[in-house]
Amino acid sequence: MLTKLELEKYARDGLVAPALTLTPDTQAHMRAALERLLAFRDDVAPESLICPHIATARDGGAAIAQEWFAFATQPLILNCVQQIIGPNIILWGSQVFCKPAHTGRKVPWHQDGKYWPIRPLATVSVWIAIDDATPENGCMRYIPRSHATQHVYAHETNLDANLVLPEQLRAREFNEANAQDDVLAAGQFSLHDVYLIHGSEPNRSAHRRAGFVARFMPASSVFDRSAADNVMKSTQGTVRVDYANRPIWLVRGEDVSQRNDLLVGHDGAYAGGERMGDDV
Repeated sequence: MLTKLELEKYARDGLVAPALTLTPDTQAHMRAALERLLAFRDDVAPESLICPHIATARDGGAAIAQEWFAFATQPLILNCVQQIIGPNIILWGSQVFCKPAHTGRKVPWHQDGKYWPIRPLATVSVWIAIDDATPENGCMRYIPRSHATQHVYAHETNLDANLVLPEQLRAREFNEANAQDDVLAAGQFSLHDVYLIHGSEPNRSAHRRAGFVARFMPASSVFDRSAADNVMKSTQGTVRVDYANRPIWLVRGEDVSQRNDLLVGHDGAYAGGERMGDDV
């Protein structure tokens, strides 16, 4: 569980890395699962492995998805999430960010909430370190307290091929001098707010930086499929995120909004088509 001081830090800064660590067995399982995932999804850029917890239509996809779903919903993670967003929890997304040594690309400054069809906008993202995440290998950086206004600021286009995303926050919207590093040892994790300004530098080191992010919303919000923009842009093509058909899971409590579609995508018709464009 998060301590009182850790909860206060999350509320104040928009991010907290608690004094908690996954068990050695879980860490070893995650490292092995990542190798299986990278081999299975070798058609996708390793920095952008979207929703590994959702099964694909390819042989072996269900077993791989089950592993990542279990990582996202382990009691330690859900207990911390519940302290922040309450007892009614929906798992709506996940992603593996794997920056290879020497080649992992930069993620420009941005806010997650710019991209997501959640109304009202509310999500806590849990960033689990599979490898050590350091300034040298491109750990996440963030602007403390940048979530406080609960506002999504203007972003602008930047088509630099060395960036993962083609849009970045306008420089005048924040002061990069205030940035802090989210340094994590393998097995540690941090939690951050949907409005937090964050990004990461390239991996210039000889060591891979891999992490798994699970995204949770309170069931008082609605995953608004009708408002979904199902194609995101990257600097190396398009990413089909398919929010309209993505399955979401009520992992604790009840759907207090009574408006979330918890059936779509769960009937086997969903093919897990969230992948980078063919030009990647």
